[in-house]
Amino acid sequence: MFEQIQEGNATVNVPAEKKISKDLPVFYNPIMKLNRDVSVDLLKTVKKDLQVGLPLAGTGVRAARFLTELKNIKLIAINDLSSDAVDLIRKNLNLNKNKIKCKDVTISNEDANKFLLNSKGFDYIDIDPFGSPNNFLENSIRRLAREGILAVTATDTGAMSGTFPKACVRKYWAKPLRNELMHEIGIRILIRKVQLMGVQNDRALIPILSYSKDHYFRIFFRCEKGKEKADNIIKQHSYLLYCPKCLNRELSKFNSGECSCGKEYDFAGPLYNGDLQDKKVLKKVKNEFVQSLYKENETPFFYDIHAFAKSMKLATVGKTIEILEKVRKKDKKATLTHFRENSIKTKLSVNEFKKILKNK
Repeated sequence: MFEQIQEGNATVNVPAEKKISKDLPVFYNPIMKLNRDVSVDLLKTVKKDLQVGLPLAGTGVRAARFLTELKNIKLIAINDLSSDAVDLIRKNLNLNKNKIKCKDVTISNEDANKFLLNSKGFDYIDIDPFGSPNNFLENSIRRLAREGILAVTATDTGAMSGTFPKACVRKYWAKPLRNELMHEIGIRILIRKVQLMGVQNDRALIPILSYSKDHYFRIFFRCEKGKEKADNIIKQHSYLLYCPKCLNRELSKFNSGECSCGKEYDFAGPLYNGDLQDKKVLKKVKNEFVQSLYKENETPFFYDIHAFAKSMKLATVGKTIEILEKVRKKDKKATLTHFRENSIKTKLSVNEFKKILKNK
């Protein structure tokens, strides 16, 4: 059973099943609409004509939106392993044929990696699987043009956020932590994994837009080629040392140490410790959610007010916005963060932040 919906400028038929499962021959996830919105709005800022590869196209809703909302698509290659999905993609593109200007549109029914290896390369590749993107990273990176954009979605956030630490070590080559920082830790672990797949091919994959939302992580990387650039990316990998007693944290080349309070540090990583956003890129993206990321402080990690209150045994600490105003008297660039409610990104030290919570 199918139902017809409107998303963006595209009209598409999607399965009527409301429960999303990898066992379905093809599925449509309405929660991922923001994911697609951001993709469209980001690509609108790219001035060159784009050759686009969609190895995991599903219902074709992303392809239909690209073709009906973007004027800079030179070529688009759409693929899915499911023959049911390919049939649906053809029908959905036909529904929108009067809105589609691009003449170079191909649809194939192949394994995603075979599709990538058989291609000549793309300026934009979108990896949006059910679960981990791992199986598709190497060949996507190999087929990404210089200054191209690789978009990666991961929905297996439980591993990278510490619910399944063994799976994280096995799949992402890093140790997670299950605490208030888990989503930012997780996205930085994922970034490092993608970057490691890039540097072995002398490619530096630089995050230009990154966020955690609902059940997924989403990162857009710009590809820069060259051994020196790849070497510089590795320099931005480190461990996060975290004190479960006083909540102190620091970035380190080592995965052990003792906190100044006397407690042994726990750790996460290795992970990426650089900027999650390219502010010059985000400034151009006309999307409300992206603009909230543009305003967010880039300091790695944040202070969760409730976690500190519990650690410090404070009965009350005041409203988040009031605490933020106090923090901004010492750090004008302090902001809230999309990673967690009631949390503040600031360059203030843990002790300085604690003094503010104590009203001192």
